[in-house]
Amino acid sequence: MNEATSTSQQRHQPRPKKILVVCAHPEPRSLNAALTVFAVEHLRAAGHEVRVSDLYAMKWKATVDADDFPGHAADRRLRVMAASEQDTLSGRLSPDIAAEQEKVLWSDAVILQFPMWWFSAPAILKGWIDRVFTSGFAYGPALPPPYGDGVLAGRRALLSVTAGARGSAFSDRGVHGRLSDVLHPLQHGLFWFTGMAPLEPFAVYEANELPAERFAAACEAYARRLDGLFTDEPVPFRPLVGGDYGRDMRLLPGVEVPGTNGLDLHVGPRR
Repeated sequence: MNEATSTSQQRHQPRPKKILVVCAHPEPRSLNAALTVFAVEHLRAAGHEVRVSDLYAMKWKATVDADDFPGHAADRRLRVMAASEQDTLSGRLSPDIAAEQEKVLWSDAVILQFPMWWFSAPAILKGWIDRVFTSGFAYGPALPPPYGDGVLAGRRALLSVTAGARGSAFSDRGVHGRLSDVLHPLQHGLFWFTGMAPLEPFAVYEANELPAERFAAACEAYARRLDGLFTDEPVPFRPLVGGDYGRDMRLLPGVEVPGTNGLDLHVGPRR
């Protein structure tokens, strides 16, 4: 191999990325813990830098309260959005929140690993979102507009979810509703709102009893999704700024493909 060829190959090598994995399961021997370990090892083996926030191991405080905002005067009514913005912009948030915000800003991609409990994320993960994505950090009048242009734009996001039900129950005619609809608050309301580009979720179904061969198959499928973390096409949610929505933040008539309804209205055409 001559020097020119070597230089060319180095130039086309993908740059190692920085990935934050947030795990939310109380049992370190759980499937979610195993998937977290698998993801971390697989990504590191590919040359990426990975940091992990294991919320239960961290004893993460899930509730927002006045202790989060040291700058808030105890004798005044707590207005959470205003207090969070003030302490975020002045650098006075509680240290645990500031540390997690630093991890998000450090990352090129965020993976949330959790079991689906009551059609949502465990309370501890919801609390991580509530406390970390403060006004002034993830949204607010001084920041770029939400839904596509948000302050966290440029990052990828992946939900890795386990569910006890069979996959057909989360299909278009399934009794639980489509997985994309169930996870819409996270995909669209957290990731896309703050500017992150969400990928299609990865899900392991019938997860309460997972024999070794099915776990191996799940890891194989997950590896493919992790390999595509920065190359797979994200869900093409419509940007708020760009002509699809009016000043009232409603989708303009006729923008969608005829017959489209529900949450699909906010997904644009795939390239």
